[in-house]
Amino acid sequence: MPALLEALREYGSHSVISVVGAGGKTTFLHQLAEEYVHTGGKVIVTTTTHIINEEKEYFLLEPSEEKIGKCLEQFRQVWAGTPSPQGKLTGLTDAVMCKILRWEIPILIEADGARRMPIKVPAGHEPVIPEETTHVLSVYGLDAVGKPLKEVCFRSELACMLLKKSDTDKVTAEDIALLASSEHGGRKRCPAGARYTVVLNKADNQARMEHALAICKKLESAGISDVAVTSFAG
Repeated sequence: MPALLEALREYGSHSVISVVGAGGKTTFLHQLAEEYVHTGGKVIVTTTTHIINEEKEYFLLEPSEEKIGKCLEQFRQVWAGTPSPQGKLTGLTDAVMCKILRWEIPILIEADGARRMPIKVPAGHEPVIPEETTHVLSVYGLDAVGKPLKEVCFRSELACMLLKKSDTDKVTAEDIALLASSEHGGRKRCPAGARYTVVLNKADNQARMEHALAICKKLESAGISDVAVTSFAG
């Protein structure tokens, strides 16, 4: 399919989409936000953890309800958060978040951190998913397959326990399927009423497409049929 919104069945105006996992979440959020804009919609992007602050006009620091509204009118998308060290943004205040949740505008939330690694297993305090979330997208980078866990997995010590592997063992397609289907992995803290979708990102060549197909088959046997395979290369 040519567009994420089509592949994800075009989420509606009341959607609150929490993106967790690893393997290109910020790129994924940018693509999804741009598609909302190009289809004539508006969208708010924020975080419950941290997100990189970019020097773009629609990145809003120290946002208020009024500032977010004005930015949306001008750019149709706004990335909003509070400045923190290392050039990152943290989440909105509870007061502002409560107000924008009442608007009929999709809200995209980066709800997890992975230090730019392809896969991860969440720690005890992760992910940070708002209870208002209607959709959880759990992202995995297919470039992790065939590489040692310690090189490609954030919190690899937790992955070793969950997968019963050594940190020098190579990641397999079956490993990613297990992480994505586990209540201690990708499905952790997914609200009971939220739709859960696995995103297999960086399917940039035939080998990775084959890995994605193997993961899809494993996920289907685990009762997970909502899977998107994505590539933003080129």
